[in-house]
Amino acid sequence: MRVHFLGVRGSTNAIGAEFLRYGGNTSCLALAHDDGAPTLILDAGTGIRRATALLAPAPFDGTVLLTHLHWDHVQGLPFFAAGDRNDSRVTVLLPEPHDGSGPRVALERGISPPHFPVCPEELRGRWSVHGVTPGTFEVEGFEVSAFEIPHSGGRTYGYRVSDGEAVVSYAPDHCPTSIGPGPDGWGEYHEAALALAERSDLLVHDAFAFKEELASATFLGHSVVEYATALARRASARRVVFFHHHPDRSDEQLDELAARVDWEVPTTVATESLVVDLGARAD
Repeated sequence: MRVHFLGVRGSTNAIGAEFLRYGGNTSCLALAHDDGAPTLILDAGTGIRRATALLAPAPFDGTVLLTHLHWDHVQGLPFFAAGDRNDSRVTVLLPEPHDGSGPRVALERGISPPHFPVCPEELRGRWSVHGVTPGTFEVEGFEVSAFEIPHSGGRTYGYRVSDGEAVVSYAPDHCPTSIGPGPDGWGEYHEAALALAERSDLLVHDAFAFKEELASATFLGHSVVEYATALARRASARRVVFFHHHPDRSDEQLDELAARVDWEVPTTVATESLVVDLGARAD
């Protein structure tokens, strides 16, 4: 499995010279089988626009899997040029809304007039929108397990994706303090989080704040970086990638991030240029 990091910011874009090295686009990962074209995209923040270059000159023929419907995870969807073509196929999967409104209606609340000029169904190509519930399902040759994760402002999932050889766990928005302070004060290591991360080859996790910023992280429904490494250690994850960076966090501040955390688990600070190739497990 090949994992392309296309957008690594949270909340809103970060624009300016001080954000160039890590990148300023919001959440998006593209997953491919080995060296093939990406067929599974996790979240559709502004980073999804960069997936078009990975596919060129072909259209997108695959699935976009959304963790939730906040702006920074859907705003790039109508600007995804490889999906907005007559010859594209785009299946959008998102958490089934609790209110019974249905997935298409929920998505269109943010992508339709008067908030946006067009609805997703007006884009070119074959588009379909479906809801998913917690559990395991097959999509684009991957096995995906969806776990409901605490986060402010709507139903949110974390996803565990396997190609039969390697596992990527993805939890870009996670507020464990909403369940309780946990043993460290950073939030509970709850059942869903541990199951999501268990022995994963790559844990891509919310790293929005530092522990001294816990109050602001909790207000917006996020984690501190120290929780991410502690979760990886408790779940025996092989590598953790800090993701969903605060939009005000400069390149220099992100350079300093690695020095602040427990290196017992190999750790990477996500950049938009990061590509991770995951082969078969050794054990």
